Amino acid sequence: MKRDNQSMVSEFILLGLPIRPEEQGMYYALFLTMYLTTVLGNLLIILLIRLDSHLHTPMYFFLSHLAFTDISFSSVTVPKMLRNMHIHDPSIPYAECIAQMYFFILFTDLDNFLLTSMAYDRYVAICHPLHYTTIMREELCILLVAISWILSCVSALSHTLLLARLSFCADNTISHFFCDLAALLKLSCSDISLNELVIFTVGTTVITLPLICILISYGHIVATILKVSSNKGICKALSTCGSHLSVVSLYYGTIIGVYFIPSSFTSTDKGIVASVMYTVVTPLLNPFIYSIRNRDMKEALKKLFNRASIST
Repeated sequence: MKRDNQSMVSEFILLGLPIRPEEQGMYYALFLTMYLTTVLGNLLIILLIRLDSHLHTPMYFFLSHLAFTDISFSSVTVPKMLRNMHIHDPSIPYAECIAQMYFFILFTDLDNFLLTSMAYDRYVAICHPLHYTTIMREELCILLVAISWILSCVSALSHTLLLARLSFCADNTISHFFCDLAALLKLSCSDISLNELVIFTVGTTVITLPLICILISYGHIVATILKVSSNKGICKALSTCGSHLSVVSLYYGTIIGVYFIPSSFTSTDKGIVASVMYTVVTPLLNPFIYSIRNRDMKEALKKLFNRASIST
């Protein structure tokens, strides 16, 4: 008897990373170190912004939310991957798989919107510096973050609800280290045309529209910088955008590599490696990018260390 409204599988099998069994221990230690560094690094950013009054500005307000998103984004997939590598149990229950997919999409979209909000903040700071405090009010910053959460939740929920209506009748093996939406759709024995339509419309829009907005913002920023006659002014303008531009390039570069390059140009293993880049490596590098390239963050870190040394 056909069952359209519920899955006929109780769990999925995650094949994991394309590594040899004898290399499992080495990669487990590597990814565990990277994950812990990601969590601690982003928590440090949140702590610095919270404690230092000089960092209570719109740019660092968005950065603190981005740091929280990076911790959550990495925590959606990496702990489960590490657990599977450690106990050699590749199974994941159906409900947990769907939940993992939901939160993965949620925090991916939230990253996109937060990076766009930060680009707008840099645009106002450089192109309209005299009106910066008037435009980037606290109310606007809170509104931008709230809208980012709402849009991300709606996007993730639309994909999740449409996936939950599908049936999975036979094959339950996912050629990935987490429950990726595209990999799950390949296993379904139901009609996925509506899912594909929503992915093409909602999914593509959530990625491309923020990227277009970021590019437009930086187009105006570059035009404004070129009008500045002094080298000091140009360097100051570039320094305020360098960290954000580095994160945007790293994040969208890997996203485009995974989802926009035709599958005929890359193997499944290469796609998985590319996914590792933006699920593990990008959240890891963000704290270092903002710490190394940002003078205010360095000063806040020095104050924190000095405060800790005095207290001891």
